[in-house]
Amino acid sequence: MHIKLAKPVYGLFLLMILSSEIFAQTGRFQQAADYQMDVTMDVETNQYKGTQVLIYTNNSPDTLDRVFYHLYYNAFQPGSMMDERSRSIADPDRRVGDRISKLKPDEIGYLRVSSLTMNGKPLKYSEVGTILEVELTEPILPNSDVKFEMSFNGQVPLQIRRSGRDSGEGVRYSMSQWYPKMSEYDEQGWHANPYIGREFYGIWGDFDVKITIDKTYVLGGTGYLQNPNEIGHGYEDEGVNVAPAKGENLTWHFKAPKVHDFMWAADPKYRHDKFLMESGVTVHHLYIPGDDVTENWVKLMDYTPKAIEFMSEHFGQYPYKQFSVIQGGDGGMEYPMSTLVTGGRNLNGLVGVMIHELGHSWYQGVIATNEALYPWMDEGFTSYAASLTSSAIFRPSENPLRGSYAGYYRLVSSGKEEPMSTHSDHYNTNSAYSAAAYSKGAVFMAQMGYIIGEEARDKGIHSYFNKWSFKHPNVNDFVRIMEKESGLELDWYKEYFVYTTKTIDYGIKSVKGQGEETEITLERIGLMPMPIDLVITYKDGTSEMVYLPLEIMRGEKAPEAGAPSRAISQDWPWTNLTKTITINKKSDSIKSIEIDPSKRLADINEDNNKVEF
Repeated sequence: MHIKLAKPVYGLFLLMILSSEIFAQTGRFQQAADYQMDVTMDVETNQYKGTQVLIYTNNSPDTLDRVFYHLYYNAFQPGSMMDERSRSIADPDRRVGDRISKLKPDEIGYLRVSSLTMNGKPLKYSEVGTILEVELTEPILPNSDVKFEMSFNGQVPLQIRRSGRDSGEGVRYSMSQWYPKMSEYDEQGWHANPYIGREFYGIWGDFDVKITIDKTYVLGGTGYLQNPNEIGHGYEDEGVNVAPAKGENLTWHFKAPKVHDFMWAADPKYRHDKFLMESGVTVHHLYIPGDDVTENWVKLMDYTPKAIEFMSEHFGQYPYKQFSVIQGGDGGMEYPMSTLVTGGRNLNGLVGVMIHELGHSWYQGVIATNEALYPWMDEGFTSYAASLTSSAIFRPSENPLRGSYAGYYRLVSSGKEEPMSTHSDHYNTNSAYSAAAYSKGAVFMAQMGYIIGEEARDKGIHSYFNKWSFKHPNVNDFVRIMEKESGLELDWYKEYFVYTTKTIDYGIKSVKGQGEETEITLERIGLMPMPIDLVITYKDGTSEMVYLPLEIMRGEKAPEAGAPSRAISQDWPWTNLTKTITINKKSDSIKSIEIDPSKRLADINEDNNKVEF
């Protein structure tokens, strides 16, 4: 399949201007945190030390008397909240289980702050698990910035979850969640959540990071390398001969504009492949060569650029100039401009995980809803985008979302479903969290196309990206975009599908011939109301649709391309459990009657959706 090249990247300056305009229109504010860090890694002890200068800008209308930092590595210690939760939850993550409780002193992770000042004045602080609580000597006033200076040190934990050292595939360092990170403060206040294994929420800012490490190590991750012709390792400009490094170490200097996190990975065995796209984006692949790895990673370079192009065309222009796919971590995990994925996969698995993690660059990296509160708006929307991308560039499918619908149906039948509004840390089971966030979240987006029409939904996806990039939107913001694109009222959809576990089940109750006419009675069995596309196919091969929008939609979706012409359009009040319609055709002329042949309606029982004659 031919994929058009994405348009050139225009940079972040225009996005920042647009962001300022939107803030003024919505009243939503965004804090800013610009980091300058200098760290040194000891590859013998797996310990590192560093300094951090943080310029923190309080764009809120509030005066701040304290701040909080995340110390994620402290989760990897026996007795931590992550350890306790991993052992007590009904269905432990197999990657974690009781492994944290068994870590030895040289295998645990820790992140410790040894000094902290604000504007040159020492601060009092206390380490509470994975959170550093900081009392300020002077408040941070609205619309002002302050300078925090810190010294810190850490130990890289044995690879267990996302971050760590010496993974099962032999990767030395997967360095995510590795530095003291300022917590997010937004219109809901502070989000100093302890780390128990879920996702992340952060402040956008510019990162300037120097990493000093053994010169044999190859690094990759977030940001643009500033000294490629000193570093080499495949980063140097074409034709440049890199002089041998003096001493035992090299200092890698990265800059990353407008990102909310910074990840890096390092291994002396990494092979580094890169590809410059016509759009100006450079794709980096870093992996450890091997019999079950190299061939598929070489082939992967055929697909990563195509995926970036497809997603840029369909979901919004990728705003950065590089993306790195790096072997590391414990599965697949997204970070700004980069991802960590396990490398020993077949080609199908490798391409699939790359596409999914890349998709997070839109919904976690750039739009970035609060994943603690709205994990489905990242994982679900990413799963939706990844399914369409995979079908377009890798494995064509007539129904790319079939797996997401199946996952949602399994969740319903399990009896363990919880509302998608549940805080991600507080789901009763890992399985319910995953199915809600990934499967039901993807169904939410796919089913939106059924409700308002796919053309309006697809336009809304672009509008959502253009309006809410770099602004942490919530579910109301997304729904309002779709309302404006469709002209329909959609609060009922959000309230039922997000805040409850009520399900959809419609059926054809009866079909009665009445002379030259036929009466068809439909029934709502499930507790969630939905509009209905009822397609009637006749024995002469023709078909027509009876469209039944909900009265509370206050309108109708536009006719969709490829759908049968509409015979009748009648509102169905949600309070009415049945609806009878009459068509001007004899019953013996009908071949079949079916509710939603497109299968976009998440009806939990399709057995009663079709009758044939």
